[in-house]
Amino acid sequence: MYEVELKFPLLDAEPVIHRLALLGAEQRAPLEQTDLYFNHPARDFEQTDEALRIRSLGNRHLVTYKGPVVDSQTKTRREIEVPLEGGDAAKQFAAILRLLGFRPVREICKRRVPYQCTWQTRRFEIALDEVVGLGRFVEIETQADEAGRSAAVEAILAFASQFQLGIPEKRSYLCLLLELDRAEG
Repeated sequence: MYEVELKFPLLDAEPVIHRLALLGAEQRAPLEQTDLYFNHPARDFEQTDEALRIRSLGNRHLVTYKGPVVDSQTKTRREIEVPLEGGDAAKQFAAILRLLGFRPVREICKRRVPYQCTWQTRRFEIALDEVVGLGRFVEIETQADEAGRSAAVEAILAFASQFQLGIPEKRSYLCLLLELDRAEG
């Protein structure tokens, strides 16, 4: 599956929340997410535009691999996500990665308010994010297989245009924070 995503910096969430209400979007419970990113021992994920992370949401954990971006208009990339069972699973899996030579790159903490919306028969997930060290963003995402990828790109561009959010931010939160770290360091 491919994740087709657009992300925008957000000064004021109220117009987005208002538009989501008009579209009939359902708000989900707010989440505290911690993402720990790793780099490969033999290739630089920053150079290959890949990502490997462990996401923790309380006692729930997911391992996610994201492939390189394959579309110039959106942030479309292959995504594979696997749940980890148990309270210590994330720590144990991180230990395995370290033993295999993967190195932790950075932790990202955010508060996410998720919404779900169906528009023109396509399901969208919208997230209002408050990222520690970066500020506020809105992410709009849909999923597609290889055959439906171009239709998903068209759909997300049309859906996002309703919010009048300006130019999308193509860099990941990880990339933005690493750039800030370098500037400050």
